Amino acid sequence: MPQSLARMRPVYVVGVGWHRYQPLSDTPYPALGLAAVRGALADAGVEWPAVESAYMATALLPMAPGRPMLRHLGATGLPIVHIENASASGSAAFRQACMEVASGCSDLVLAVGVDKPTGGPVARGEQACGIDHLADDAIVPFTHFALLADQYAQRWGVSHDDIARVAVKNHGNGAKNPFAQRQQARTLEEVLGGRAVSGRLTTLQCTPVGEGAAAVIVASEDAIRRLGIGADKPIRVTGSAARSQRVYDEPTRFDANLTAETTQLAIAESGLRADQFDIVELHDAFTVEEVEYVEAMGMCKPGQAVPLLKEGAWDIGGRCAVNPSGGLIAMGHPIGPTGLGQIGEITLQLRGAAGARQHAGAKTGLAHMVGVGAVCYVHTLQRD
Repeated sequence: MPQSLARMRPVYVVGVGWHRYQPLSDTPYPALGLAAVRGALADAGVEWPAVESAYMATALLPMAPGRPMLRHLGATGLPIVHIENASASGSAAFRQACMEVASGCSDLVLAVGVDKPTGGPVARGEQACGIDHLADDAIVPFTHFALLADQYAQRWGVSHDDIARVAVKNHGNGAKNPFAQRQQARTLEEVLGGRAVSGRLTTLQCTPVGEGAAAVIVASEDAIRRLGIGADKPIRVTGSAARSQRVYDEPTRFDANLTAETTQLAIAESGLRADQFDIVELHDAFTVEEVEYVEAMGMCKPGQAVPLLKEGAWDIGGRCAVNPSGGLIAMGHPIGPTGLGQIGEITLQLRGAAGARQHAGAKTGLAHMVGVGAVCYVHTLQRD
């Protein structure tokens, strides 16, 4: 049987840090990343020389940007691995860091994500193979999700206005998050009245792509004892799963199908049920994704996500706080850091240290990211 995180030695998140997600600025990427790393080191109460290995997630920067950034902390000679996996880059880096600690290869590992938009084209697989995609100009991501929103509304008899309530909730959460790119609460009228992007989607129902950084430090029990890390810091990683896209019976809903498969694997490792999670941070680049994914994860029955949304089940203080950070819609989506920022938010929530956006009594959390529909990562965390 393949090894899973549950069969290896325990892994804990002990430090988290961010540089605020923000629109493109003149700030160089090393300054963004170092702010997050230093924040995570300070949070864990450890010094840089104690870090034995580093994984750096980025999707938009030139090759091997980690060394020019991390050298400012000290040239310790630690191994650095660079990871690019589209929107799931940070989640992939976190999984590799966890596996390195769980396997016993290292005791204290850094995963950091940092990105800045370059303004250049994003290569597609078809273009890399020298084959043009005939629908590139017609079926861009926001059009795909606008069509999915139409499909969802028709399938379950809900309105587009109801789906837009996801953005109202997440903008409200982002207004309480000092690291969020969007920090202004919005009414439903404001969300619906924004500039049209595609179909019924408006700008306030779509994620902004900016710059920023997030960092997470993971540790073994040995490192926690040896380094004297405070008992209030460690949050255990109880499950980790990664999958790539297959051929599905519903080809337009490949993201939801991939999410269902990956979530099932991670939840099985955690020993919990989907409806037992207190905090869920999921990939909500567009409002319809949140309602699709909470159903795909098994958090509610198909067609029930919107009624539960309207009842406040997914609010902070509701049945399960979904995207208390503000999600991609309000927290932002710098790409490389995004998955790591989700882990950071869940860690704060499970420590009871999320401030104004704290979900009372939170003990369990789940983080979910997809990368252009091709890959999916799901992690589960729990307070011991």
